[in-house]
Amino acid sequence: MPSRWLQVKGDPSVRAFLFEQSRQTSLFDENIDKLHQIMASLTVNKGVFHIKAHYSSSQLTCWFFDDPFHYRVYVKEEVFEKGFLDSFPAVSYEGRKPHMHRDDLALVLDEFKRLRNTDEQIYLRSGSFNRMSGMIGMNFSCDGSHYIDYEEFFRHLKEFGVPGQQS
Repeated sequence: MPSRWLQVKGDPSVRAFLFEQSRQTSLFDENIDKLHQIMASLTVNKGVFHIKAHYSSSQLTCWFFDDPFHYRVYVKEEVFEKGFLDSFPAVSYEGRKPHMHRDDLALVLDEFKRLRNTDEQIYLRSGSFNRMSGMIGMNFSCDGSHYIDYEEFFRHLKEFGVPGQQS
Protein backbone atom coordinates (compact mmCIF):
# COMPACT_ATOMS: atom_id res chain seq x y z
CA MET A 1 0.00 0.00 0.00
CA PRO A 2 1.38 3.43 -0.88
CA SER A 3 2.50 5.35 2.18
CA ARG A 4 2.00 8.67 0.51
CA TRP A 5 -0.89 10.78 -0.55
CA LEU A 6 -0.91 10.89 -4.33
CA GLN A 7 -2.52 13.89 -5.98
CA VAL A 8 -2.72 13.97 -9.77
CA LYS A 9 -3.69 17.07 -11.70
CA GLY A 10 -5.63 16.29 -14.84
CA ASP A 11 -6.53 18.12 -18.01
CA PRO A 12 -5.56 21.83 -17.80
CA SER A 13 -8.42 22.76 -20.14
CA VAL A 14 -10.92 21.44 -17.58
CA ARG A 15 -9.32 23.49 -14.80
CA ALA A 16 -9.36 26.59 -17.03
CA PHE A 17 -13.16 26.51 -17.21
CA LEU A 18 -13.80 25.32 -13.66
CA PHE A 19 -15.73 28.40 -12.55
CA GLU A 20 -17.89 28.39 -15.68
CA GLN A 21 -19.39 25.03 -14.74
CA SER A 22 -21.67 23.89 -11.95
CA ARG A 23 -22.69 20.54 -10.58
CA GLN A 24 -25.79 19.02 -12.14
CA THR A 25 -27.97 16.85 -9.94
CA SER A 26 -27.86 13.18 -10.93
CA LEU A 27 -29.99 10.19 -9.99
CA PHE A 28 -27.25 9.16 -7.54
CA ASP A 29 -27.37 12.64 -5.96
CA GLU A 30 -31.12 12.38 -5.51
CA ASN A 31 -30.69 9.03 -3.75
CA ILE A 32 -27.25 9.45 -2.20
CA ASP A 33 -28.13 8.07 1.24
CA LYS A 34 -29.72 4.96 -0.26
CA LEU A 35 -26.76 4.60 -2.65
CA HIS A 36 -24.33 4.71 0.25
CA GLN A 37 -26.34 2.10 2.17
CA ILE A 38 -26.17 -0.16 -0.89
CA MET A 39 -22.41 0.42 -1.23
CA ALA A 40 -21.85 -0.44 2.43
CA SER A 41 -23.97 -3.57 2.18
CA LEU A 42 -22.17 -4.74 -0.97
CA THR A 43 -18.78 -4.35 0.71
CA VAL A 44 -19.77 -5.88 4.04
CA ASN A 45 -22.15 -8.67 3.01
CA LYS A 46 -21.92 -9.35 -0.72
CA GLY A 47 -18.26 -9.93 -1.52
CA VAL A 48 -17.31 -6.57 -3.00
CA PHE A 49 -13.81 -5.53 -1.96
CA HIS A 50 -13.44 -2.45 -4.20
CA ILE A 51 -16.29 -0.14 -5.19
CA LYS A 52 -16.54 3.14 -7.11
CA ALA A 53 -19.51 5.49 -7.32
CA HIS A 54 -19.53 7.71 -10.39
CA TYR A 55 -21.91 10.30 -8.97
CA SER A 56 -22.14 12.52 -12.04
CA SER A 57 -23.10 9.72 -14.45
CA SER A 58 -24.85 7.44 -11.92
CA GLN A 59 -22.66 4.36 -12.38
CA LEU A 60 -21.57 1.92 -9.71
CA THR A 61 -18.47 -0.19 -10.46
CA CYS A 62 -17.75 -3.23 -8.29
CA TRP A 63 -14.90 -5.71 -7.94
CA PHE A 64 -15.93 -8.99 -6.25
CA PHE A 65 -13.78 -11.50 -4.31
CA ASP A 66 -15.01 -14.38 -6.46
CA ASP A 67 -13.91 -12.70 -9.72
CA PRO A 68 -11.26 -10.10 -8.85
CA PHE A 69 -9.93 -9.66 -12.39
CA HIS A 70 -13.23 -8.40 -13.78
CA TYR A 71 -15.36 -5.51 -12.66
CA ARG A 72 -19.11 -5.15 -13.00
CA VAL A 73 -20.87 -1.89 -13.80
CA TYR A 74 -24.40 -1.11 -12.68
CA VAL A 75 -26.10 1.98 -14.05
CA LYS A 76 -28.73 4.43 -12.94
CA GLU A 77 -32.05 2.91 -11.80
CA GLU A 78 -30.63 -0.64 -11.85
CA VAL A 79 -28.85 0.08 -8.55
CA PHE A 80 -32.11 1.05 -6.84
CA GLU A 81 -34.35 -1.69 -8.25
CA LYS A 82 -36.13 -3.87 -5.75
CA GLY A 83 -34.11 -7.02 -5.18
CA PHE A 84 -30.80 -5.57 -6.39
CA LEU A 85 -28.92 -6.50 -3.21
CA ASP A 86 -30.76 -9.81 -2.95
CA SER A 87 -29.45 -10.77 -6.39
CA PHE A 88 -25.97 -11.23 -4.88
CA PRO A 89 -25.12 -14.15 -2.60
CA ALA A 90 -23.98 -13.49 0.93
CA VAL A 91 -20.18 -13.70 1.06
CA SER A 92 -18.19 -13.76 4.27
CA TYR A 93 -14.76 -12.30 4.88
CA GLU A 94 -13.58 -15.62 6.32
CA GLY A 95 -9.83 -15.91 5.88
CA ARG A 96 -9.45 -12.28 4.84
CA LYS A 97 -8.39 -9.30 6.93
CA PRO A 98 -9.77 -6.06 5.48
CA HIS A 99 -7.62 -3.04 6.22
CA MET A 100 -10.67 -0.75 6.27
CA HIS A 101 -12.85 -1.45 9.27
CA ARG A 102 -16.55 -2.00 8.76
CA ASP A 103 -17.43 0.89 11.11
CA ASP A 104 -15.32 3.32 9.08
CA LEU A 105 -17.27 2.74 5.86
CA ALA A 106 -20.09 5.05 6.95
CA LEU A 107 -17.57 7.76 7.84
CA VAL A 108 -15.92 7.53 4.42
CA LEU A 109 -19.29 7.59 2.65
CA ASP A 110 -20.42 10.59 4.75
CA GLU A 111 -17.30 12.45 3.61
CA PHE A 112 -18.01 11.51 -0.01
CA LYS A 113 -21.51 12.99 0.39
CA ARG A 114 -20.09 16.17 1.89
CA LEU A 115 -17.48 16.50 -0.85
CA ARG A 116 -20.14 15.94 -3.48
CA ASN A 117 -22.56 18.56 -2.11
CA THR A 118 -20.51 21.29 -0.40
CA ASP A 119 -19.59 23.36 -3.46
CA GLU A 120 -21.33 23.78 -6.82
CA GLN A 121 -18.09 24.18 -8.78
CA ILE A 122 -15.48 22.11 -6.99
CA TYR A 123 -17.13 18.83 -6.14
CA LEU A 124 -16.53 15.09 -6.04
CA ARG A 125 -17.34 13.43 -9.37
CA SER A 126 -16.47 9.91 -8.26
CA GLY A 127 -15.30 8.23 -5.10
CA SER A 128 -13.96 4.75 -4.50
CA PHE A 129 -12.58 2.65 -1.71
CA ASN A 130 -10.89 -0.69 -1.42
CA ARG A 131 -11.65 -2.43 1.86
CA MET A 132 -8.71 -4.77 1.57
CA SER A 133 -6.03 -2.12 1.02
CA GLY A 134 -7.79 0.75 2.81
CA MET A 135 -7.21 3.06 -0.15
CA ILE A 136 -9.62 5.79 -1.20
CA GLY A 137 -9.73 7.28 -4.68
CA MET A 138 -11.46 10.56 -5.44
CA ASN A 139 -11.90 12.43 -8.73
CA PHE A 140 -13.01 16.04 -8.62
CA SER A 141 -14.68 18.45 -11.03
CA CYS A 142 -11.39 20.32 -11.47
CA ASP A 143 -10.10 17.08 -13.04
CA GLY A 144 -7.89 16.42 -10.07
CA SER A 145 -7.56 13.00 -8.48
CA HIS A 146 -6.48 11.94 -5.00
CA TYR A 147 -5.38 8.49 -3.85
CA ILE A 148 -4.98 8.21 -0.12
CA ASP A 149 -5.17 5.67 2.70
CA TYR A 150 -8.47 6.14 4.53
CA GLU A 151 -6.78 6.71 7.90
CA GLU A 152 -4.56 9.37 6.34
CA PHE A 153 -7.65 10.87 4.70
CA PHE A 154 -9.28 11.33 8.10
CA ARG A 155 -6.11 12.94 9.47
CA HIS A 156 -6.16 15.44 6.60
CA LEU A 157 -9.84 16.35 6.32
CA LYS A 158 -8.99 20.06 6.55
CA GLU A 159 -7.20 19.63 3.19
CA PHE A 160 -10.59 18.69 1.73
CA GLY A 161 -12.47 21.72 2.96
CA VAL A 162 -13.17 21.07 6.64
CA PRO A 163 -11.07 23.69 8.47
CA GLY A 164 -9.83 22.56 11.83
CA GLN A 165 -11.51 19.14 11.76
CA GLN A 166 -9.22 16.17 12.23
CA SER A 167 -9.68 12.66 13.57
